[in-house]
Amino acid sequence: MKESLSRYHKLPLCDGLEALYVTQYNTPFPFHYHPTFNISLIYEGIFPTQLNDRFITAAPGNILITNPGEIHANPCEKRNSISFFTFYLGQDFLTHCNEGRAVLFTEKAIYDPGLFDRLHRLSLEIHNGDLRGDFEERLVKTFHLLAVKYGSSRDAGENIKTTTLFREFLAEDHLLKFSLPDAAKRFGMDKFKFLRLFKSQTGLTPNNYFILKRIEKSKALLTEGHDLLSIAIELGFYDAAHFCNHFSKFTGISPRAYTRAD
Repeated sequence: MKESLSRYHKLPLCDGLEALYVTQYNTPFPFHYHPTFNISLIYEGIFPTQLNDRFITAAPGNILITNPGEIHANPCEKRNSISFFTFYLGQDFLTHCNEGRAVLFTEKAIYDPGLFDRLHRLSLEIHNGDLRGDFEERLVKTFHLLAVKYGSSRDAGENIKTTTLFREFLAEDHLLKFSLPDAAKRFGMDKFKFLRLFKSQTGLTPNNYFILKRIEKSKALLTEGHDLLSIAIELGFYDAAHFCNHFSKFTGISPRAYTRAD
C-alpha cells in the first residue's frame, strides 16, 4: 500500500484561505469540528462522514461539505484509502461570496461535475503554487455558484443551539482550568447530568471539546513561530510529543507540516 502524503497550504488572500491536499489517507478522524466551512473534492476512495443524525459517504467526483461548528467524524478504514483536496473557508468569506447572505449547507455530498471541475482547477493552482492574477475573483464566483445552487440561509450561524447560559459558559476561557465538578455545580446538577447536557449541546465530551479549542489556539501560536515545547506547556499538554499526537489526530497533519505550509 502506498504511503499517505499530505500538503497544507495557507494563502494570504480570501480572508486567509487554507487548503489541504491528501493522497492515500486511511486513518480515522474522531468526532471534531472546524471553525470554517470544509469543502472537499473527493478524488479516490469512499470518504465516510458520521454526523450526529446521519451517516454520509462521498464517492470520487463528489463535493463533500461540513458547516462551521458541525460535529462530525470520519471513520476511515485501512482497506479504503482516500485522496482528496479540502478548502477551509471562513464564514465571513463565504458570506461575501454569497453577496452578503449567510449560508448553511444541508446537502453534504454533492455530485455536480461542472462545479467539481471548476473547484478542481482552482485546487491545482493552489497545489502548484501558481495562482493566476484573477484567482480570487474566480474563487469568489465559484463559491457563489455553490452557495446559490446548494446552500440555504435557514438557521445559518446557528449550528450549535445552546441556552444563553451555556453559550456564555462556552465563551469563557476553560482551556486549562475546566473542572467538571465546578461546572456541574454552576449549573445546579450532578456531573453525569452535566456531561449529558454538554454532549447534547455541543456533540462532544468536554475533554474532546477543549482539546479542539487548544488545537485551534495552537495554530495561531505555530504561525507566530513558537516552538513545540512552549506551545505544549502553554496549552496544558504533557510534552511536545503529546501535543503533536493530538494535533495530528484532529487535523490529519503534523504541527511542523502546518508551519511549513505555503
